[in-house]
Amino acid sequence: GGQCAELYPEKPIYDIPAWPIISGQDLTLRLLEQIAPFGAKYHLGEMAVGIRKLEDEGLWELTTDQKTVIRAKVIVIAAGGGSFQPKKPPIPGIEGFENIAPGKGVHYAVRQMKAFEGKTVVISGGGDSALDWTLNLQPIAKRVTLIHRRDDFRAAPHSVAKMRELVAAGDMDLVIAQATALKGETGHALESVLIEDSDGKESHLEADAFLPFFGLTMKLGPVADFGLNLHENLIPVDTEKFETSTPGIFAIGDINHYPGKLKLILSGFHEAALMAQQAFRYVHPDRKLRFQYTTSSSDLQKKLGVK
Repeated sequence: GGQCAELYPEKPIYDIPAWPIISGQDLTLRLLEQIAPFGAKYHLGEMAVGIRKLEDEGLWELTTDQKTVIRAKVIVIAAGGGSFQPKKPPIPGIEGFENIAPGKGVHYAVRQMKAFEGKTVVISGGGDSALDWTLNLQPIAKRVTLIHRRDDFRAAPHSVAKMRELVAAGDMDLVIAQATALKGETGHALESVLIEDSDGKESHLEADAFLPFFGLTMKLGPVADFGLNLHENLIPVDTEKFETSTPGIFAIGDINHYPGKLKLILSGFHEAALMAQQAFRYVHPDRKLRFQYTTSSSDLQKKLGVK
C-alpha cells in the first residue's frame, strides 16, 4: 500500500472525517503516530513475493524479495492498486537525471512542494496531474513552463481555464511541443530540456527540474501468484470478515472487490476494523474476543499511554 504518501503526498484530501483538509503525507504520518503504541514491526523497501502454508504449524510463511522470511497466523493484503510505475517519456538517458535531489532533475511525483521553491520547472503532460502541479507550483517556483504535444487538454476544465489565465497574464508559459532530450551533467544537475514542435523546430527550455506526468501503469505483481481467486486483478472478499478465498488471508482497501465497493480511504478503515475481529480468532483461538471502546476501556487507554 502507501498510495497517500506515494501518489499524492502534497495534494489535499477533503473527505477524511474530522479533517476538512489534510495532505496525503500528513495523513500517513498521523496514522503512523496513532499506531506507534502498538509496536508494529516494519520491513520497508521489500516486496512480498511468495507465501506458503505450514500445515503442521498452522502458520503462513511469507518471503520477500530481500530473502526475509516472516511467519504468521494471518496475512492481510493491503496492497492498494498494486505496484504503480510511472509511464516515462521516450527520452534517451532520462534515468541519469532521475531524482538527483529534491527539486532538481527528473521527478515523476511531487513529494515536497517546498523543494521547488525558486526553481525553474518544466512540466510535461495534458492530464489532471500535469495541470494540478502546474497550478500548485506556479506561485512558488521561479518560473513554470507547461509543455504538451497539442493545445488540447484532458484535465478538468476549470484547471485548464486557470492555466490559460496565468499564461495570458504572463505568469507562466505554455509551449505546444514535445520533450526530446535532456541537457546537463548526468547524475548531478539538469540544465535544460530540448523540445521539438510540430514543424520540427527545436529549442531549449532552461530547467532545474523536469516533471513528466504521463500517467501510471498498475501491476498487481507477485500477489497474482499467491493462489487466491481474482476478479479483474482484484481480490474478492466477503463483507463480514473481508477474508479471501483462502482462510487466514484477508484483503482490505483498494485491492479487494465486493458488490457496492467504494474506493475511499474511509472504506479502508471500516474494512480493517471488521477484518481485525476475525483475525483475532485465528491469532488467539483459545481467547474470547472482548469488544471494547477506547473511551471506556482502561486496558486500551493504558496501551495508548492515556493518563
